[in-house]
Amino acid sequence: MTALIYDDIFLKHDTGYGHPENSERLENTIKYLKESGLWEKLQVMKPRAASMEEIGLVHPQTYIKAVKQIADTGGGWLDGDTVVSSESYNAAIYAAGAPLTAIDLIMKDGGKNAFCLIRPPGHHATPTRGMGFCLFNNAAIAAKYVQLKYRMERILIIDWDVHHGNGTQDAFYNDPTVLYFSMHRFPFYPGSGRKEEDGHDKGKGFNINIPLSADIMPKKYIELFTDVMEHRVSQFIPEFIIISAGFDTYKKDHIGGLNLNIEDFGVLTEIVMKSTERYCNGRIVSCLEGGYNLSDLPLCIEAHLKALLQV
Repeated sequence: MTALIYDDIFLKHDTGYGHPENSERLENTIKYLKESGLWEKLQVMKPRAASMEEIGLVHPQTYIKAVKQIADTGGGWLDGDTVVSSESYNAAIYAAGAPLTAIDLIMKDGGKNAFCLIRPPGHHATPTRGMGFCLFNNAAIAAKYVQLKYRMERILIIDWDVHHGNGTQDAFYNDPTVLYFSMHRFPFYPGSGRKEEDGHDKGKGFNINIPLSADIMPKKYIELFTDVMEHRVSQFIPEFIIISAGFDTYKKDHIGGLNLNIEDFGVLTEIVMKSTERYCNGRIVSCLEGGYNLSDLPLCIEAHLKALLQV
């Protein structure tokens, strides 16, 4: 069974009127999944909070404490896009804890895979800086956690958000034990993600960027995705897969958009599922990143979940 990790605390991260990364993204998704009947087919679980030590696997304590202090003093901004409200720190430590909860479920209790319906998102958060709506890097923390706690040697992070996950790249740029694979619109925010950015020192070759023009069509996108999964990932042989699942590659997303259709998220998920069956016994933890079309985001997530459930 596929687990869905969620808590109402994520709704308390208040980004203010008109901000695209808002609580309606999750509220609309939950309402739709319940009405469609898919909610009942999922193992819905509450996350635990990540500890400061666990968040510290990626972020220095000085940065973690700075975010907490901003929240404790009423809130503020990390940059022009990234809001910290009075409840944002608490939401963020549970968002970081959600994939850790999922990992423990899979590794200890025999779960198969999980989707973390969380906010704030994470993949733009560098070790020392929050940006692009992101406070802590949930996927990067999860990768470090599964390595440390379960002695996993090779972790694959797949990022199909429309924006390049600069924070995740920064966290593992010198690390040959984590293969980071991102497909993203380029040139676009945050400005990183060139093909030539392929890692440094021992991490050379373990950072795969596939920059895409805005007019790419779904068939070509899926061909490029499949090629990396079949040729590059097969050489790495991951023991655990983490997905930074951004749904702003959807053709009607007003923030990004890369022409993908709703059903394409199911296709991408199925391609990943085939790899997990081959290499890592089905172990996948997926974390919500972007996706800002409030009416269609639930449908994109539904396609992803149905593929994880294999229904």
